[in-house]
Amino acid sequence: MNEENNRKAGWKQKARAELIEYWGNVLYLACFFGAFAWYRRFILAQYQISYLHYGAAILEALILAKVILIGDMMRLARRFEEKPLYLPTLYKTFIFTLFVGIFGLLERTVVGLFRGKGLWGGWEELRSTSPYELLAQCLVTFCCFIPFFAFKELGRVLGEGKIGKLFFRRRSVPGFDPFSGSNPDQPAH
Repeated sequence: MNEENNRKAGWKQKARAELIEYWGNVLYLACFFGAFAWYRRFILAQYQISYLHYGAAILEALILAKVILIGDMMRLARRFEEKPLYLPTLYKTFIFTLFVGIFGLLERTVVGLFRGKGLWGGWEELRSTSPYELLAQCLVTFCCFIPFFAFKELGRVLGEGKIGKLFFRRRSVPGFDPFSGSNPDQPAH
């Protein structure tokens, strides 16, 4: 019976950790894609063109955060794990930038469908999109993903929770070692 309780507790801890990681990814991506949407809006406002596609930025963040989690579970850059950190970082950055490009293409197709133009209208919406716009989105996304995946890879190498401890715990406390988990402010278990 005790083994079953441990298995349930382990499953709950894993689900909790995945939820925290998922929503952390969503927050980062939503901030980035939202900022990019605002940037487009400001640029287009100069030409009196309205741009209000903020929902797409949130949806893109929700979907890509899940795709990133699945990619991590599949150990997407497994063959680069023993290489210097720049290799798995750039590899994941490239792969997930491709996903953003694919999502951009699908987004434009779905927009045409939702506007009541049917499947052909979705393709027309896609064809009317400038390839330069899609390339610009991929370029900016690539640059955004470099620190995102660099931190993820650094966290993988240092160990679970170490980067969070470095960023979100006070370091000026004597005896605080983020790598051992010891903190004199917290009582021992």
